[in-house]
Amino acid sequence: MTSAPLPDSIRSRVFTALAGVTDPEIRKPITELNMVSDVTVSDTGLVTVGIRLTIAGCPAAQRIESDVLAAAESVCGAGNASVEVAIMTREQRTALTEKLRGGQLERSVQFGPESLTRVYAITSGKGGVGKSTVTANLAVALSAEGLRVGIVDADVHGFSIPGLLGLVHEGLAVKPTQVGDMILPPIGHEVKVISIGMFIDDASAAVAWRGPMLHRTIKQFLTDVYFGDLDVLLLDLPPGTGDVAITVGQLLPHAEVIVVTTPQPAAADVAERSGTVARQTGQTVYGVIENMSAMVQPDGSLLELFGTGGGAEVARRLSLGQPNPVPVLAHIPLSLPLRSGGDAGLPVVLGAPDDPAARAIRELARSMKTRARGLAGVSLGLTPR
Repeated sequence: MTSAPLPDSIRSRVFTALAGVTDPEIRKPITELNMVSDVTVSDTGLVTVGIRLTIAGCPAAQRIESDVLAAAESVCGAGNASVEVAIMTREQRTALTEKLRGGQLERSVQFGPESLTRVYAITSGKGGVGKSTVTANLAVALSAEGLRVGIVDADVHGFSIPGLLGLVHEGLAVKPTQVGDMILPPIGHEVKVISIGMFIDDASAAVAWRGPMLHRTIKQFLTDVYFGDLDVLLLDLPPGTGDVAITVGQLLPHAEVIVVTTPQPAAADVAERSGTVARQTGQTVYGVIENMSAMVQPDGSLLELFGTGGGAEVARRLSLGQPNPVPVLAHIPLSLPLRSGGDAGLPVVLGAPDDPAARAIRELARSMKTRARGLAGVSLGLTPR
């Protein structure tokens, strides 16, 4: 005759199963985050799991509760478990935020020179060249390569990253969860995102801020937003050479700059300036992306709607006076799916992966994946998600 499992044995197995439940916003096991308050087993074998959510109205509450119940029932059987939900106290939230910050009480800018995260500031000389669309698609393509990726939408006046990544509901960007003084960034297509658009309650509102406010906002994004251990952070800068570019240069002087331009040679002048400002703040130019390049027609001919040679000319000019030449990283062709995917919040690299623009972006992501990961020199491609 086989004896029934002892309550302590069941309890231990349930805790083991709960270690596989991950908070969908923080992306860590709930057992590691001290979100499991207790597991009790009745004389009849019924299991009750107590969990603590970070805040009241936690947007991930339903998913966490469902995942916890499934984990418990995987041990004790369907219908033999229940979940009791409570909210963390202020002290527990403070302990959680300190734990996530590595025990540091004082907030500081993340991704500094000591960080292993590769930081790329994506800029352009002028608007309308598809810089944000390129940023969003590149981030998703890097994530699809197995990397942990985040975006700071630093284009405060012209934010568009939430919409491009499908993080918009009823015309407004999805709100981030705030745990004490820590902000948990929403996740779109496996990319962590923060944008000023997530703090605005009127879709038609204009952000009319001057330099000091812009500086404080970007600094807060880099200080208070919990991105966790990222392999790559992309910053979508506003076009031109204004306050935000200077702020990013001051806060992240080790960031590498990617200049997005279009094929017409006349665009080279303004695109060159954005790279020059980066170097004035101590940053290096990683390369140039030529967007809206020639489109292949059904008969195989090329439609050079915006001319040709602009990307190469920008790279040539930015290479002058430095030991290593600035490369053209990619030529992304004109693409209707690229545009329509941005409108729908479904990046072309996911929605139409065989489109020529998607292929060009994915190839760029694969080349960037092989770069050394910061100080450790570990291949990005070997870092698990």
